[in-house]
Amino acid sequence: MAKNWQDISLALAGVFQSTALVDQIARSGYLPSEPYQCAIASLFEQNPNSTEAVYGGPNGLDMGLRIMAQLLDNRPDKEHPNTMRYVMGVLHLQKKLNKDTQSLSFIAERLAQSQRQAEHFDNVTHDSVIANIASAYSESISRYKFRIQVMGDASYLQQQRIAEQVRALLLAGIRSATLWRQVGGSRLDILFHRKRLLRAAENWLQEIN
Repeated sequence: MAKNWQDISLALAGVFQSTALVDQIARSGYLPSEPYQCAIASLFEQNPNSTEAVYGGPNGLDMGLRIMAQLLDNRPDKEHPNTMRYVMGVLHLQKKLNKDTQSLSFIAERLAQSQRQAEHFDNVTHDSVIANIASAYSESISRYKFRIQVMGDASYLQQQRIAEQVRALLLAGIRSATLWRQVGGSRLDILFHRKRLLRAAENWLQEIN
């Protein structure tokens, strides 16, 4: 069966977007609101009709697609130097989580709770929503031996609000990694099929622009 590279590249762009945002906030203390909202909102799309529906269409992943295309093409990105390492870390964590049914059901419960909060505040990135998502990450995935070491400015990373945003974004990255596997993605694609992923990402970017 032929792989659907468009779906695979879009889901992988979701991983790149979440991890690039982690890289950006850890180093600068700044989060662009639209990509951030897209990443967090994807956590609440549990039964989507399509890959695009998880992100509200490809436009929400403009940042992820651009950074993914740049890094897959081996062009350095000074603003997101740690992103590729975070992407590989997220893919590894997703694989571990996928075998951990207890943590999966715990996270699902907490996300349902967070979704109700988001509806109450009419804001998916409300501080209370993010704190709840972050604690779901802390109480499950943070307990694995393997951890993603986030590099950045200590003055930002020591702030509770930013630490919670980082954890929530890492969980969003894992959600995209789950989708990526569901549509046929594998780590070997990143090693051996970069050109196909790159071409698919460029197709999406042309559609957006």
